[in-house]
Amino acid sequence: MSKLLKADEVAEMLEVSEDRVYQLVRENILPHVRLGRQVRFSTDALTNFIASGGKTWPGGWRKEA
Repeated sequence: MSKLLKADEVAEMLEVSEDRVYQLVRENILPHVRLGRQVRFSTDALTNFIASGGKTWPGGWRKEA
C-alpha cells in the first residue's frame, strides 16, 4: 500500500498552490481518495498520473466558465 499524502504535500511536489490542488480535485483531474471531508493522494496514483502525462479538461487545457 502506498503512502497517502495531504494536499499541501502534493502542492509542494507539483510546485503549485494548495488552492490549485483542491481545484484539480473538484474537477476530478488529480487522482484522490476522500476520507469523509478530507482528501488524500496516493503516491502510487500520483506517480502514474505524472508518468502518463497527466490529464486535461475536455477540449483543451483551460476550462471555460
